[in-house]
Amino acid sequence: MIIDRTNNKQITITVSSSIDSFGLQRLIDYIKYLEATTKSKAKQKDIDELADEMNADWWAKNKKKFLK
Repeated sequence: MIIDRTNNKQITITVSSSIDSFGLQRLIDYIKYLEATTKSKAKQKDIDELADEMNADWWAKNKKKFLK
């Protein structure tokens, strides 16, 4: 594995092609999450409340598919 910092504030990571693509994709998704939330001022409590609200809305729209 090679990790290189470039002058334009980027990091290049080179890994072997034998790396599991599923695990690598999970790592990339996590890095995207870190990039997206770096400047966020949201508190975990607010995020949890939003997630609960979204889950409740989803369940209300989809419960007929699961309950018969």
